[in-house]
Amino acid sequence: MILIKQFYEKFFKTFLFGINNLKAIILAAGEGTRLRPLTNDKPKCLIELFGKPLIHRTVDLFQKSGISDITVVTGYKSDMIQIPNVSYRHNKDFDSTNMIETLFCAKDKLEDSVIISYADIIFQKNVLDILLNSKEDISVIVDSDWEKYWKLRFTNPLDDAETLVLDEEGYIQKIGQKTQSLLEIQGQYIGLMKFQNDGLNDLVSFYEMTKNQSKQGRNPLNSKLPFKKSYMTDLLQGLINSGSKIKAIPIHNGWLEVDSFHDYKIYTKMYDENSLTPFFKI
Repeated sequence: MILIKQFYEKFFKTFLFGINNLKAIILAAGEGTRLRPLTNDKPKCLIELFGKPLIHRTVDLFQKSGISDITVVTGYKSDMIQIPNVSYRHNKDFDSTNMIETLFCAKDKLEDSVIISYADIIFQKNVLDILLNSKEDISVIVDSDWEKYWKLRFTNPLDDAETLVLDEEGYIQKIGQKTQSLLEIQGQYIGLMKFQNDGLNDLVSFYEMTKNQSKQGRNPLNSKLPFKKSYMTDLLQGLINSGSKIKAIPIHNGWLEVDSFHDYKIYTKMYDENSLTPFFKI
């Protein structure tokens, strides 16, 4: 009888709340040198924007969406990140590694269904909802209206934009490379994704395989960089090349990246002038 009761409890929990055992990992190890002087005395995830630290906004949104298992991977000035009801992992090599190694500091959390978010972005609830509703093994949020947002931040958007090419079914074929052609940009990766089912297994096994291969002196993800400095988009492209299917989940703005002091000044000015709404609704 106890086993039957547990089965029905699990069934109804999954039926009512969607994917069971949903987790979130926030990658918050970075120093944020391009945000100085704001990051002289704090990690970039604690920069206040519109009256609230970036990471607090993300944690609050996750919790309001029913995600209680939240892990923050810290690095720079980690002692300052103190948020109730979250767990922590620490990347002690934050100053010599990149997002992939930060993520795998929380390897023990890569099970069931996992939302992964960069800590220097904020996003609206509808952006998170569309990701939560995806049934794909690997889902990546991409901004289809990227160009008007990039023009807000850069004199020439192509100086910063990267490739994102989709097939006819909306699966990513190319991601994360420099390009001078708009034809190779069907959206922009924002740093928010979900892995579940076989997608999680593929992620972990592919990471371990390529890390082992890199010990032979060549980085299979990006020949221009040491393995530990590889970008998350390098890992995603490697997964695609190995046969994994990664679904692009399109949005139309509704998020902001706080990557530089210039970004911060733009958003603050637009907020004061009540002109931010076309890009982000608070």
